[in-house]
Amino acid sequence: MTDKQRWTADLIPDQTGRVFVVTGANSGLGLATTRELARRGGRVILAVRDEEKGRRAVEGLDVDARLLAVRRIDLADLDSVRAFADRLRAEQPRLDVLVNNAGVMAPPRTLSPQGHEIQFAANHLGHFALTGLLLDLLAAGKAPRVVTVSSINHRQGSLRFDDLSGERGYSPMGFYNQSKLANAVFGAELHRRLTAAASPVRSVLAHPGYTATNLQMKDTSGLAKLFFGRVGNPLLAQRPERGALPQLYAATDASVVGGEFIGPDGMGELRGAPTRVRLSDAAGDPGTGRRLWEESERLTGVRFPGL
Repeated sequence: MTDKQRWTADLIPDQTGRVFVVTGANSGLGLATTRELARRGGRVILAVRDEEKGRRAVEGLDVDARLLAVRRIDLADLDSVRAFADRLRAEQPRLDVLVNNAGVMAPPRTLSPQGHEIQFAANHLGHFALTGLLLDLLAAGKAPRVVTVSSINHRQGSLRFDDLSGERGYSPMGFYNQSKLANAVFGAELHRRLTAAASPVRSVLAHPGYTATNLQMKDTSGLAKLFFGRVGNPLLAQRPERGALPQLYAATDASVVGGEFIGPDGMGELRGAPTRVRLSDAAGDPGTGRRLWEESERLTGVRFPGL
């Protein structure tokens, strides 16, 4: 990209008439993303678990409130994901960009309503299902994109296909890393399938580096909360407004192509301006992509039309 050091949200092109869904939009990266998209004229549907918190977040934004709508979704609950998608399909003839941003980080082992480990359920399975259920709306959009937010931690993860729910052993950060690897694998495999189907939809990945958000504090347990919330944040973390730049770039810049991974350009990709970064070998492996896709179809019951 040109002059990457100077890329800021002020360079987002006019988004008037475009429709976005941003998951986890009531705080942190999601709220920063929502604010900048709406400032540029985009209509943003805030997909949030707590509608009251979503409405309070909207009241605090200095943007045209007519561009914002709050809708409930619990990404860990596949029934809630389907209900959200059904409502959106009834309200919208098309969708231009889906930003799969929401996530949970390193909680004690918990199971979703469908019996899946909560991080794998909320961070990956919910977004997989949501993307599939909205794919036809995206295909009707203008320059449509799916932006899936992963993490630098995806490079430390492994997919435990024989124990995805952690029944035989659970590590909060280990399963967080697994979920972030699943995000990366999904984004790459979605790109391959969209390309093979000659779909107009682009699949792009992004990560925020190390950003100070509620993610590290709300559900995080033990040593992870101590480091990420109290020690690491003041020393290394950037503000959500900066951390959101890679996903904003991925969602709006005309130069972005499917299959790219956008992250910060600073040391260790912890902070900085958006640039193209490297997926891990595991994330880009087609065999791993096929296996995760088939397992995700089985666990969610969602099939992607035409893919």
